Amino acid sequence: MIDPSRLAARRVELGLTRAALAARVGVSPRMISFYEEGRHTPTPSRLEQLAAALGCDLEGLTGIPRGQETLVDLRYAAGLTLERAAELLRASPIGREMAVSAPKISALESGQPVRGRRWQEPEATGRLLAPFAKAYGVPVRMVMDAWMRTRPHEPAPALANKRRHEPSKAAMATWESLNERQQVYLGEIMRDDRMTETEMWMRRVQRLPVPRAAEWRRLPLAFKAAPSAVGYTRLQERLRQKGVHDPGAGQTVHALERRGLLVITEDSVEHPAIGEVGRVLVQLSRRGRAAAQAGLDEPGEPDPATHLLSEWLWGVVARVAAAEPAGLEDDQLAGRSLFFIGVGYRSKAGGRPSRGLVDSVPVMAPEGTHVAEYRWRLTRLGRRHVIEYLDIYRELYPNVDTTEIGTPAA
Repeated sequence: MIDPSRLAARRVELGLTRAALAARVGVSPRMISFYEEGRHTPTPSRLEQLAAALGCDLEGLTGIPRGQETLVDLRYAAGLTLERAAELLRASPIGREMAVSAPKISALESGQPVRGRRWQEPEATGRLLAPFAKAYGVPVRMVMDAWMRTRPHEPAPALANKRRHEPSKAAMATWESLNERQQVYLGEIMRDDRMTETEMWMRRVQRLPVPRAAEWRRLPLAFKAAPSAVGYTRLQERLRQKGVHDPGAGQTVHALERRGLLVITEDSVEHPAIGEVGRVLVQLSRRGRAAAQAGLDEPGEPDPATHLLSEWLWGVVARVAAAEPAGLEDDQLAGRSLFFIGVGYRSKAGGRPSRGLVDSVPVMAPEGTHVAEYRWRLTRLGRRHVIEYLDIYRELYPNVDTTEIGTPAA
């Protein structure tokens, strides 16, 4: 929506009279007066004409910072009326199924209940995001973010992960470069990982505590004690059945680690027979998992849904979330990540606005006389994003430390 004061200020800045601006836009001077007084709101197409006539982008007239767009902002930026937006959405199967209309889009944009079948189902509204994105000419993630800003107190639309894809040629080449013994080890570690994943799923079903994925994906390979005293781990038993568990086991796993396929760590546990004993743990890297899937003829992992962050960006958001409520010191967050998640940023000239998940906010001095410093905090959308997807991110990116993240206040 237009900010009347910004419209008037920009016109005065350029030295234009209302009549001169009206002539450029093709309306009457009286209508320009109505716009500047807030008595009328220009249509999306008229707003674009005003921005062009004043030599600025839509943000200059709406006052909406990059990364803070709502659903109505996206529609206005696309130059669509409610009726035209509804027409475009009804061209999709889900749009027809949900009988999208101008009044329903208006209710959606104003945060009011939308009457009609399936509008309260996250799975159904999730299917609407792609048609919205196509109609507005923006990525699906922008529609999802705008939806969550517009309707912060209801379940977010549910977007499924992308379909699993066939193993890449690079992953198959990595597998084929291993000798037979290394392939057996990598394959059995993959199978043990799969078995552990199933066990964690069963624990969730039974509502039992489940450790973080970063913990349970580290698979016990061996105890640092004689097998006669402590026995064999499950993974050792698998390797014994394959006839490859022998004194060369250490050399094999370290060779896989050097190839970037495994991560080897150590810890200690209490053993009932001999007390505290050290353990060697192995964890598949992403490259190792892909190679094992290729070699075992399994489909690759599904790509994360389009609205989720990359591991790099999630790591940055997690750092800010862990620092709540005080926030992260201003100089502790810089670099390219801000162009993707910081309010007011854009990745490049003409590029998409950032997602607006974090913002630099002022912290006043104790007396309230001046700004003492700035700190990075989660925006309202950022908090909602963390609340909605924290468990999913922990599964996707187990190496990102989220132990210090509590439950951010919405």
